[in-house]
Amino acid sequence: MTTETNQQEFGFQAEIKQLLHLLSHSLYQNREIAIRELISNASDALDKFRHITLSEDKYRDDAELEIHLEVNEEENLLVIKDNGIGMTRDELIQNLGTIAHSGSKEFFKSQTGESKKDLSLIGQFGVGFYSAFMLAGKVEVISRSYKEEQGWRWVSDGTGKFTIEEADDVERGTQIRLHLLEDQKEFAGSTRLKHILNTYSTFIPHPIMLEDEHVNNQPPIWVEPKSQLDQEKYDNFYQYLTHRTDEKPLWHLHISSDSPFQFHTIMYCPKNNIEKLGFGGYENGLQICAKRILVDRSCRDVLPEYLRFLYGLVDSADLPLNVSRESLQDNTIFRKIRKVLVKQVLGFLEKQAEKEPDNYREFYQEFGIILREGVHNDFENRDRIAGLLRFTSSNHPENLTSLDAYIERASSDQKQIYYISGTDIDSIKKNPNLEIFNKKKIEVLYLSDPVDEIVLANLMAYKEHSITSIDSSDVDLSDEKDSENKDSDDEKAEEKTESPSGFNRVLELFKETIGDKVESVRESKRLTESSCCLVNPAGAVSTHLQKVLSMSKQDFEMSKHIFEVNPDAPLVKKLRELSVNSENDDFIRKTGSQMLSVAMLQAGLVPDINEMVDTTDELLQELASKRSSIITE
Repeated sequence: MTTETNQQEFGFQAEIKQLLHLLSHSLYQNREIAIRELISNASDALDKFRHITLSEDKYRDDAELEIHLEVNEEENLLVIKDNGIGMTRDELIQNLGTIAHSGSKEFFKSQTGESKKDLSLIGQFGVGFYSAFMLAGKVEVISRSYKEEQGWRWVSDGTGKFTIEEADDVERGTQIRLHLLEDQKEFAGSTRLKHILNTYSTFIPHPIMLEDEHVNNQPPIWVEPKSQLDQEKYDNFYQYLTHRTDEKPLWHLHISSDSPFQFHTIMYCPKNNIEKLGFGGYENGLQICAKRILVDRSCRDVLPEYLRFLYGLVDSADLPLNVSRESLQDNTIFRKIRKVLVKQVLGFLEKQAEKEPDNYREFYQEFGIILREGVHNDFENRDRIAGLLRFTSSNHPENLTSLDAYIERASSDQKQIYYISGTDIDSIKKNPNLEIFNKKKIEVLYLSDPVDEIVLANLMAYKEHSITSIDSSDVDLSDEKDSENKDSDDEKAEEKTESPSGFNRVLELFKETIGDKVESVRESKRLTESSCCLVNPAGAVSTHLQKVLSMSKQDFEMSKHIFEVNPDAPLVKKLRELSVNSENDDFIRKTGSQMLSVAMLQAGLVPDINEMVDTTDELLQELASKRSSIITE
């Protein structure tokens, strides 16, 4: 009905009061989103007008397409205006009077062919405008369409009705006047608005002016051709994303994809791993934009956890958004984007490892500790991730080697990748289990970080090579002989078919005193110099990892070890000689107990201290007594 000469009053679409309450108070999680939505709508209007001028010269003018924000703190007023496409009276009724009617959607449907590809539209649900009632008790929309000279004023307080009347002296475009609620006065302040604009609307493709200041002057470089970007621009954008103004990234990836869906991304690897520095875990995710409008400041789902150290941004016209554009909905497109990003990152790292090994080594020393988590978490890419891992080895004690390089150096008949773990490299090198490997010149990986062993144990095999700890009882080196010693080893094997004289008696005496402490006592085929060592039964994890697990889990029970004895070691040879006289049995038993304590210490385990001290004291007393008899004689 007509309330004044040219003013008409209308009712919103059915049950608008309840719908407005839902849209403005439930759909959006924080009120500053309203500014983002209104700026996005203004950007849409500018995009539409620019598209029209490309095909219809008569509407073209020299005015720069811009968005302006004006504030009046005294009147508690915020004005957002653009010089875009504008709206007619009927369009105001249709677009602002019908819930979920999207002007952008209708405009998009009207375009066909190549012209459709040139559009950059945001609105897909038509509800963003109503978020204005989160902030304002009354909203005025003053607009003039590019098609006509007459302007119109739309007014509503969000209670279920709106009015439309003619407005004179209106420039082309739309201005939204928000008469802010008493508890929303902060949105009439320039400082608060500037923060919001920098947060959500920095990359809008049109200038945003706040009180004559151009606030969105950071270019969206991810949509620009790589050939037009230099390293300085990439570094500047990294500093913008991370707020680290004095730091440059290790590397970046700029990816653009048009098929089967379109998206752009730039990802950066920082120089330092903050987790190693003790500053907690990475909380950042990639920023997600829909047509340059930020919808998620930190999305942890677009990259797997083992790539959490990357910073960056993904922008796509095809992202599946919920109705408020506040969050992503998981669907096929979203999963495919993630898959492409992982493939690109792993491909880049593989290429860098091959072509720029020094640069890759710098990266791995910082982030390898995180990257290796992918072996357990990403089954699809576990072999690719395993190929990127690096380890210290007996062939490269000062540098790092890959599993591929290890396999290339191994003999053709070697079907295992061997490793040994310990608290540090120096103690690992002294492990007696290494003796036979050193003799046969078989490379062994040195693992001083227990997580590396967990990763390899989880991997189990790599390129048809099983991964085995050398302190496992089922290690068999009978088919793995170095060429230099092959003939002599074969001759010795033929000669040595039985245990040396007296050795079985020594083993029997050892079993009598330590048999209940170990799984078994047996002759060693792996020792060449040391007297004894501990090995793990088949299927058990390494001694070092068991030790780590026992420290972290109170109910963890370590498996009993196998005690191996080298019959050719000088000490054991002496025991073999003594074994012919039963009067030496007690001495041999005590020596066996002491040898087990030493083997446990070498393996990083703690023996029974009291028992070891008593045995040591008894052996020393016996030795001292013999020395005394020599003096007496």
